[in-house]
Amino acid sequence: MQNSISSLGEKVLAGKLLNQAEASQLAEKKGPERVFDLMYWANKIRHKFKGETVDLCAIVNAKSGRCSEDCAFCAQSSWYPTEAPAYPLLENEELLESARKAFASKAGRFGIVTSGRGLVNQKELDRVCQVISTLTSQGQISPCASLGLLTPETAKALKKAGLKSYHHNIETAPSFYPSICTTHPFEARLETIQTAKAQGFRICSGGIFGLGETMEQRIEMAFTLRELGVDSVPINFLNPIPGTPLEGRTPLPPLESLKIIALFRFILPQADIRTCGGREKGLRTLQPMMYLAGCNGTMIGNYLTTEGRNPEVDIQEIKDLGLVPRVE
Repeated sequence: MQNSISSLGEKVLAGKLLNQAEASQLAEKKGPERVFDLMYWANKIRHKFKGETVDLCAIVNAKSGRCSEDCAFCAQSSWYPTEAPAYPLLENEELLESARKAFASKAGRFGIVTSGRGLVNQKELDRVCQVISTLTSQGQISPCASLGLLTPETAKALKKAGLKSYHHNIETAPSFYPSICTTHPFEARLETIQTAKAQGFRICSGGIFGLGETMEQRIEMAFTLRELGVDSVPINFLNPIPGTPLEGRTPLPPLESLKIIALFRFILPQADIRTCGGREKGLRTLQPMMYLAGCNGTMIGNYLTTEGRNPEVDIQEIKDLGLVPRVE
């Protein structure tokens, strides 16, 4: 028997988790009216488990381009003729200045992101650790790192420097992953997350939607993240980059993007769910509705190789909805 959206919403509000069949039933609901029904309950779930605060983060593209991996969506892959910038690791003061700007824009978290399979250069790792140590001692903004595949030794060095959060996306469902990346297996991503968890890091892991995956694969991805016990789920929407294999894909319709957010809130009621790259494409004029679909966080400022919005616009939208930007 089909469960109604309201009955499944009440189940989650009562502290119970949906199973995969129930999540699939929600995904089968069609049409704008059903999307708004999903959003109504997702918003109630967000309110109960995450309150009225919205977590704001910002990132810096600390090392860009020349990546050896063939992720089909990525502007920084050396496999594809894109116009993305390529440069070595930024100087420490440049990274710290980016962090100061993020803090001034009301971000509570600051992510240092490097391109490549992993940060294996010891001098680069030492410099990243120096910046993390400085930010930690200053206590203004919480540092996060996204340095690719992680070894236990690198994880220990980051922990010693004071890092609290590590970001590493699984990108998509395990069953769809071979369609978007062939240079390293899905299991390598899972190992990195487990390595980060072993050091006690807060785990930020999500992926990109609109790659060609099915709705069932989106649900598969959500349950994979739930099994991993991640703390924060960044939801990105494909921004087709010229030169990549996915350059011809049409961005998802805004209501479909909102439906994805709502489904993830149903499946992961206690995780932070934040919209990140591509939300301008995936949501267009409906961006403020992402909070009403269950989001309790977002990335402000620019992304890795594409521009974002003025953070003041995001903060005003949050306040206009009666929500509160959270600065840690």
